[in-house]
Amino acid sequence: MRGAGAPLDLTVRPAGGTLRRETDEPGAESRKEGIPVSNRCAGCTIGSIATWAFFSFVPIASAAQGQPAASVSRTADGKPDLSGIWQAVNTAAWDIQDHQAQKGVPAGIGVVEGNDIPYQPWAAAKKKENYEKRMAADPEARCYLPGVPRIMYMPYPFQIFQDPEQVVILFEYVHATRDIFMGSEHPPRHIDWWMGDSRGRWEGDTLVVDLVDFNDETWFDRAGNFHSDALHLVERYTPMGPDHIHYEVTVEDPKVFTKPWKMSMTFYRLKEKNLQLLEYECYAFDHEFHATP
Repeated sequence: MRGAGAPLDLTVRPAGGTLRRETDEPGAESRKEGIPVSNRCAGCTIGSIATWAFFSFVPIASAAQGQPAASVSRTADGKPDLSGIWQAVNTAAWDIQDHQAQKGVPAGIGVVEGNDIPYQPWAAAKKKENYEKRMAADPEARCYLPGVPRIMYMPYPFQIFQDPEQVVILFEYVHATRDIFMGSEHPPRHIDWWMGDSRGRWEGDTLVVDLVDFNDETWFDRAGNFHSDALHLVERYTPMGPDHIHYEVTVEDPKVFTKPWKMSMTFYRLKEKNLQLLEYECYAFDHEFHATP
């Protein structure tokens, strides 16, 4: 009980835990303790704080369960219709793990299951080196294709087209394209591709895409998380209603990681009037591509 004249403790903590996941990263103290709401929401009323706290910790049951909603529209062959313009609304493009805000980097809650990436010891040291040199070493900084899964959660929309034999994803970022061939096998020998080779199948109402044949030139984010040419991905696209897709990707790379790991997030359908993919040709703004001898 609060004594007379004692200050009101406005620290918000979810039941059984703190506001943020605990990490061992240097400078992550604010993630180990509850964060006073007075520091996060200056001028908020008690009512608004309570409302914020309630909705911040209410789970989205359908997405967590990975079950498709009954209102999903369907194609002529009875499969969920994923056609439309979508976008991830998170900060994974900057860092797929929990991270604090920095100049030019918004704070964000990670999309990695358990917030841990099981790097081999040499690879953990390489990731740290990548982070320290990220401003110049990040392949995206040189306008290269970002690869998969990174292109799926970059801050640019993408458009899905589908028919029974093929699903095509067009991206606003450098007009990149993904072709997902349904019900077919990967080429018999390894081929180095920026975006990998995508082969799809349906498991109930979930589109499952198997990807191999990557090069080792792309990262997962701007924080230096990386892979080798042995990368193998399995994506799962599950519609959660007419305007949401639950996206999960399992990452496997025996050259870099000690075991497979997962990321998951939600894609949101964009519905603005006259919506269309526009252009973001990053090389048009990069003097490296236009430098004279």
